Amino acid sequence: MTAGPVDEQGLRALIPSVIAVLVRRGADFAAAEDAVQEALVEAVRSWETDPPRDPKGWLVTVSWRKFLDAARSDASRRRREEVVEEQPPPPPGSSTDDTLQLYFLCAHPSLTPASAVALTLRAVGGLTTRQIAEAYLVPEATMAQRISRAKKTVSSVRLDQPGDVATVLRVLYLVFNEGYSGDVDLAAEAIRLTRQLATAIDHEEVSGLLALMLLHHARRAARTRADGSLVPLAQQDRGLWDTGLIAEGIEVLQAALARDRLGEFQAQAAIAALHADALTAEGTDWVQIVEWYDELVRLTDNPVVRLNRAVAVGEADGPRAGLAALAPLDPGLPRHAAVSAYLHERDGDLTTAAKLYVEAASKATNAAERDHLTRQAARLNGRLRG
Repeated sequence: MTAGPVDEQGLRALIPSVIAVLVRRGADFAAAEDAVQEALVEAVRSWETDPPRDPKGWLVTVSWRKFLDAARSDASRRRREEVVEEQPPPPPGSSTDDTLQLYFLCAHPSLTPASAVALTLRAVGGLTTRQIAEAYLVPEATMAQRISRAKKTVSSVRLDQPGDVATVLRVLYLVFNEGYSGDVDLAAEAIRLTRQLATAIDHEEVSGLLALMLLHHARRAARTRADGSLVPLAQQDRGLWDTGLIAEGIEVLQAALARDRLGEFQAQAAIAALHADALTAEGTDWVQIVEWYDELVRLTDNPVVRLNRAVAVGEADGPRAGLAALAPLDPGLPRHAAVSAYLHERDGDLTTAAKLYVEAASKATNAAERDHLTRQAARLNGRLRG
């Protein structure tokens, strides 16, 4: 390496494998993560003027030293430290295995989804507690407690135990859906971590999730106006969509689908690809989209999937068919009122649609969505009065 600005992205990518080396040498997860974080601070401070030839080796050495220093200061750990120092360290293993096992550990089933997300961003993503707290709009002390509890929970879990890929993917999807707040772009961070996971494991659903993220992220610039208001998909300026991300997402998806082991993230990505492939809203292949929703229902039987399917049916076969698909679903579902409002408007029942838009706005979970639905209600009420 040559002297110059520290590549913090590259540095953060080394974190999972370094933590895993310390855990295999005898450190518990919490102590290993703390030691690596201290080493990272030292790396940022010293590498700009004196970069190491082997960054990972440097981090392992410094982190291990910091772990032993902390162990020596704790009398209750003294004997454990002596045992660790008396034994030769186990073979280092591959970076791929290290990274994959740490993903599994941070998404352990014993953790709540919120704790798994926080721990993943901290230990795998390398974000600071402050950055994670700001991204989730909670006090730093609250996030610190959440991370601390999560680390204690997984400290007794062996790193060589098999993990659940589906749980890891759901954690990464939760990160992606948080989008952007504070100084951390969580959508971009989720894509980075999913790319990293894809290099560590050959799994079609990992590819499916990566494709889904890329295809959704490609539309990001067109989703909001300058004033922050939402732009519905049908009204988005498709010239603002990132064609590079779309092409990559479709390529990743096609490779996954070719393996003929369909999963829900691949099916979701296929729907996103059909939207991305349409040059205009009117050119969207809604019949194919309904077929993919049928596959999703078969895979998950998720009521939210059925809700989205009702929208697609309404576009493919007309609003009354969409309302018929919506009828068996629980009106308490998130966005049920908004979907019903849209379909009633398409069917010409403006009075019912306006009332439903007001109801949907009252249930909205964020200000941008609430403002959009309120505007829709006001637009229809204006037409009814006129």
